[in-house]
Amino acid sequence: MRGSKPGQSLDALPLIRRAWSGDAGHIADVFLAARAEMTYLPRLHSDEETRAWITHIMLPASQVWVAELHGEIAGFACFQSDWLEHLYVAPAAQGRGVGTALLGHAKKTHPHVLDLYVFQQNDGARRLYERHGFTLVEERDGSGNEENLPDAHYRWRSTGTPDAS
Repeated sequence: MRGSKPGQSLDALPLIRRAWSGDAGHIADVFLAARAEMTYLPRLHSDEETRAWITHIMLPASQVWVAELHGEIAGFACFQSDWLEHLYVAPAAQGRGVGTALLGHAKKTHPHVLDLYVFQQNDGARRLYERHGFTLVEERDGSGNEENLPDAHYRWRSTGTPDAS
């Protein structure tokens, strides 16, 4: 994400909208930049493979929403059923309400329950989810993800939704 233009407020609220196929390149830019900051992650795929996966697999098979700041995609959230499969914010946009806006939208579009996995080492994301009412269900050894890194299962329930776990 480029820097803000002169006269633009840095505290603008993100616009959340449904992603379309033309957003694939910008979503890939966010994904690759955010993951590059996570130095504990092994690099399993080339940038080209990641871009192809986003364009041909993730976008067509999932419900994807983007967050725009000043007309540029600053983050995205990807859902399959009641699972938040991916939530990434561009490093330059972190701390500006993009993740909060995407989680708020997630709760609105999945009003009863929402599950996710996050790497145990991703302290910032874990704090974000916990701040927004997600609770830890279990921690796993990493055998459930392709990175083979320990992860944590979190769940959010709206008030009044019975616990069916």
